[in-house]
Amino acid sequence: MNDPTILILGGTFLLALLVFVIPASLHAAKERSETGGSEPVAPDAGLPPLFPGIPSDSCETPRVEPAPTPPPLPAGTIPLWPYRRFDMLGMACVFGFFALLVLVSAATASKAGLRIDAGTLLVNIAFQFVLAGVVSAVMFWRIRPAEWLGLRWRQWPWVFLIAPATVVVMWMVFGGLHASGYVKWMESLGSETVQETVKLLQESKDPLVIGLMAATAVFVAPVCEEVVFRGYFYPVAKRFAGAWPAALCSAMVFAAAHGNLTALLPLFLFGLALVFIYEKTGSLWAPVAVHFCFNGATVVAQLAVRYLDIPVEQLSR
Repeated sequence: MNDPTILILGGTFLLALLVFVIPASLHAAKERSETGGSEPVAPDAGLPPLFPGIPSDSCETPRVEPAPTPPPLPAGTIPLWPYRRFDMLGMACVFGFFALLVLVSAATASKAGLRIDAGTLLVNIAFQFVLAGVVSAVMFWRIRPAEWLGLRWRQWPWVFLIAPATVVVMWMVFGGLHASGYVKWMESLGSETVQETVKLLQESKDPLVIGLMAATAVFVAPVCEEVVFRGYFYPVAKRFAGAWPAALCSAMVFAAAHGNLTALLPLFLFGLALVFIYEKTGSLWAPVAVHFCFNGATVVAQLAVRYLDIPVEQLSR
């Protein structure tokens, strides 16, 4: 059977787009109807210009009276007031970058095989830092980082319970999927059941590649992916489409961005869990810590299986 990875990943990106566009369009239509067809008060009013030296009038639609300064937010609340219509373009860029990267990589791998070396990993690390850096730079002109990402989280000690507990729950869910025959079903479809990152940790003989892969998974991905997906993509989608469409859309894009069909459902569930934790705590520290623990535990487990000669295949039977 032909590998359906490209088709299903492409369909996931398309579904994520529809999950956002339809509710966002309905929300915009509702706003217009409530204002009697008149132009609603621009959500961008009263905010600083997008970029220094460029007045707001040059990049915003019809001038309106400045809105009052947003009131202080209660603890545990994700601020939505800084996000503008312009951010839907930023959200579209993030979506487009990952969709193009994943689909091109999947097509290349299906034809010639995907070879990951130290240079490829360094490019990947640079890409993640650049993307997170651009997102952060755009937001830092409008809102302080601590307020944007909830970095002054007074209940931060809870992270030492939230992170490991979430990892245990997610492993139980993944174990349930494996026991239900999910992985065997993926194999029957002709899909690669092991992510390339995991395969590198299992098979690579280059210490530099193993080290870079471990560092990317444990340190780079938790910070950069959380800034992009939970810190920016999710709240922009929530601002214009609502909480549930935003959660579903961001989780689907997050899962599909990893480029592995077998991991699609587990990572979608993980993405939803990260959104839930971000909403409940109001701080990006929490999903970053969960992501760090999850990836760290995965790396340690894979290296333990490899270097301690644990017969994992026999144990899983």
